[in-house]
Amino acid sequence: QVQVVESGGGLVQAGGSLRLSCAASGSIFYINAMGWYRQAPGKQRELVATITSGGSTNYADSVKGRFTISRDNGKNTVYLQMNSLKPEDTAVYYCNAAGVRGRNWVGNNDYWGQGTQVTVSS
Repeated sequence: QVQVVESGGGLVQAGGSLRLSCAASGSIFYINAMGWYRQAPGKQRELVATITSGGSTNYADSVKGRFTISRDNGKNTVYLQMNSLKPEDTAVYYCNAAGVRGRNWVGNNDYWGQGTQVTVSS
């Protein structure tokens, strides 16, 4: 089993910055990709950014140029640097670990964190 835990959310003024962190732990040999998703009230959960173990990144159009995803594979940790935050970025941000393998390359599972609230005030 794997646990995914996010941290770093909070309240920030428009134009400000936050850095989210997410650490995956447990019986992990390899994680294919990690990413961030968010869900605002009344909205569907949407992709924010993903990064593979090889460093390939993908961003939602709404955050390109403002958010940067990075990772430390040795720590099974992913970060989301959020700059120039806007009120529309307000959401619960969820961390995802995809393609998680255990020892002997067993399994191929996805795991989600509990979410961390990001609130951007006008």
